[in-house]
Amino acid sequence: MKQENIRNVAIIAHVDHGKTTLVDRLLWASHVFRENQQVEERVLDSNDQERERGITILSKNISITYKGVKINVIDTPGHADFGGEVERVLNMADGALLIVDAYEGPKPQTRFVLSHALERGLRIVVVVNKIDRPNADPEGAVDKVFDLMVELGATDAQLDFPVIYASAVNGYARREPNDGNADMVPLLDTILDEIPAPEVDEDAPLALQVCTVDHSSYEGRIGVGRLHSGIIHEKENVLVVKPDGAQKAAQIRKVYTFENLGKAEVNAAVAGDIVAVIGIEDADIGDIVTDPENPVEMAPIAVEEPTMAVVFEASTSPLVGREGDIVGARQLKERLLREKESNISMRINELEDKSGIEVAGRGVLHLSVLMETMRREGFEFQVGRPRVVYKTENGQKLEPIEEATIDVPNDYAGKAIEVMGTAGGIMEDMASDESMTHLTFRIPTRGTMGLKTRILNATHGEAVLFHHFLEYGPYSGEMTGRKNGGMIAMSTGKAVAYALDTLQERGRLFVGPGDECYEGMIVGESAKEGDMVVNVEKTKNLGNQRSSTADKAIQLTPPITFTLEEALEYIEDDELVEVTPESIRLRKRLLSATDRKKAAKR
Repeated sequence: MKQENIRNVAIIAHVDHGKTTLVDRLLWASHVFRENQQVEERVLDSNDQERERGITILSKNISITYKGVKINVIDTPGHADFGGEVERVLNMADGALLIVDAYEGPKPQTRFVLSHALERGLRIVVVVNKIDRPNADPEGAVDKVFDLMVELGATDAQLDFPVIYASAVNGYARREPNDGNADMVPLLDTILDEIPAPEVDEDAPLALQVCTVDHSSYEGRIGVGRLHSGIIHEKENVLVVKPDGAQKAAQIRKVYTFENLGKAEVNAAVAGDIVAVIGIEDADIGDIVTDPENPVEMAPIAVEEPTMAVVFEASTSPLVGREGDIVGARQLKERLLREKESNISMRINELEDKSGIEVAGRGVLHLSVLMETMRREGFEFQVGRPRVVYKTENGQKLEPIEEATIDVPNDYAGKAIEVMGTAGGIMEDMASDESMTHLTFRIPTRGTMGLKTRILNATHGEAVLFHHFLEYGPYSGEMTGRKNGGMIAMSTGKAVAYALDTLQERGRLFVGPGDECYEGMIVGESAKEGDMVVNVEKTKNLGNQRSSTADKAIQLTPPITFTLEEALEYIEDDELVEVTPESIRLRKRLLSATDRKKAAKR
């Protein structure tokens, strides 16, 4: 039977195509908020970093009620580093809203998620957003979506998709771009009409597959998934079947369904709904919760392997403890092992020699989000250069390979191809129109480190680069690292403008006058190869002779500041990034110049 009073909808969109804003408008349209209630914009981006970066990092479940039907909305991340979340949560949906920008059309990230949605046979509703933008071309965007779906092998039924035209910022959705409608009703009606109700059998044995895992400091792990058949009750005894076939008994302590922006505790939930259950210890992705008497078998869910790892260590900087409250190795270890409980998409383990904790994730952005969260909590720590996670199969060394796509103005296409070539990229496709060239490359994950900065520099900021994990492939040999050497401070103290003035002629500076520096800290980039040790505290010799340049004003170029991702991509193997609540500093692993010379001789 069909559960007609439920719809399960995932939302798919490229970064910044208006997905979270559209969900805001649906919440308003279904009267989740009072008319006079003060609500922040992008209410689902509840995490500070999501608001600042303008991206969705964590998948979220909410529900709205419209015409007596409960619509479970699954907000999915739009960035490839969090693509693992997307692939899993699509298991809970029967249909998807594909949101595309009326000016830009579908982007590479859209392709990645859409291909998974089509494979699962989801009903797609295309929402062309931002139709109020200057230069918007809603019909052109729909044509591009059609071409993309044909390319991805959509069925005839999937190609016959309904289209809604919207401006999420202005709060309206329309069946035609200029029909004058001023509310979200057409979109809500289309969801009820086009997204199929879940096919369920309430009388069959219980079957629930865990798709995401939440964590509560009071309740422990919370398994979230769609109830495929049967009815689940609180205090019910169940059988938990792990992906590897292991079985164990458990009791469901509490059952929650999603209501508006939160969860509501219920005595029982029916098949077709998305539920959260408490009581399954070490709940994990792919676990099947089923009836002990009549266990149900279900297809396993693959959890994506991490492709990049970084080692966290307690800070050994001379400035340790000045800006952060939590600096000990034990506290760092406890915090990361706590993260392991709730963050399924990361692999977190202590190194054998106990020197640090290795954290593996899907990319530099994925790892830097955790670092940023920890520095805001008051932690000080240091991390090494991210390294890719290799595999060995049949005696052959394999490394992660990514698919990179670049949209670049025709004038700069040659420069972009040149940069990709030096990073180990192999061109697979090239297409151009009057103004833009679309390039597709296969590139080792190692080659993507610092790639975005180099592409933007080569194309004067005009290129759009996107890359996502494709597969493991044969190791492609050594790659050259950073060509330019660093300027390394020789002593501990504050940088002086007079010293920096002479140093800026020999390279680019990372510090300004008055900044705290220490021996072994990287204070700039030399214009030549090889590191040079410099004195940033050097002051002017004051004599009683007056020279022609005595009163020359010092003019310093503003120093280069690094974001966490840029710093991680910049450093070499013998360097570290020191992370504190207020600063991001680059340093040598060995602070003393004498120690570095001895290590080089070895």
